Amino acid sequence: MPVIYVDADACPVKAETEQVATRHHCQMVLVSNGGIRPSANPLVKLVIVDAGPDEADKYIAREAALGDIVVTSDIPLAARVLDCGALALRPNGDEFTSANIGMQLANRDLMADRRATDVFMQEGGKQRGKSFSQKDRSHFRNVLELLLRRGRNR
Repeated sequence: MPVIYVDADACPVKAETEQVATRHHCQMVLVSNGGIRPSANPLVKLVIVDAGPDEADKYIAREAALGDIVVTSDIPLAARVLDCGALALRPNGDEFTSANIGMQLANRDLMADRRATDVFMQEGGKQRGKSFSQKDRSHFRNVLELLLRRGRNR
């Protein structure tokens, strides 16, 4: 049975993930630096990692195995878990795959370089993306259902 690992600190779909995990009777592991309330659900485990950059990512990359599912927005973490045979998806339901992860890593690096060299991008603070919608939540639930079935068949 696959385990669902959630990079939980800024994840907007923890409740949706728990609903799907419960329906499939599979374990869900919330990995956080703190500030997350534990769930009363016996299928949900909360792991608090040390404070520091990428500690949650390191834990998930170390623990995720073939067929497990990782919910994250972190592209380098997604690349690491794909390498070990886990499945990965964003909170909006977009799946990371071996076919698209290279381009996503390259775009991430390109944008980091642009932000570092472009004075106007530095002065504007954080850029705001589109808001997280009910459609995103629904798409996430549907894709998670599909990945759970795929993970079981591996």
